[in-house]
Amino acid sequence: QVQLVESGGGLVQAGASLRLSCAASGRTSSSYAMGWFRQAPGKEREFVAAMTWSGGNTYYSDSVKGRFTISRDKTENTVYLQMNSLKPEDTAVYYCGSTIGLRLNSYRNYEYWGQGTQVTVSS
Repeated sequence: QVQLVESGGGLVQAGASLRLSCAASGRTSSSYAMGWFRQAPGKEREFVAAMTWSGGNTYYSDSVKGRFTISRDKTENTVYLQMNSLKPEDTAVYYCGSTIGLRLNSYRNYEYWGQGTQVTVSS
């Protein structure tokens, strides 16, 4: 089992920045990668970014590339999502997930999820 706890969401104005954190505990050694996804009301969970634990390889959706940065602190078993130049369309509940698989941009491929943190961007 892997337990994930997100934090750092909030209400900001367009153009602002936020940093989300995802603290992992439990059998983290079994995790191959961590991903951030988001889900707006009435929409499917959408891939945002992912990072492999060992090599630190990163992947981003086109909608956030250049604005968001995923990083990790292996000693703290924590993954971060730095979000800059936020837009109203970034408004969603953000979830972090843990996976042992390779298809990192598909939420169906993730075995464990956190509870989510709300990000609201006003125009």
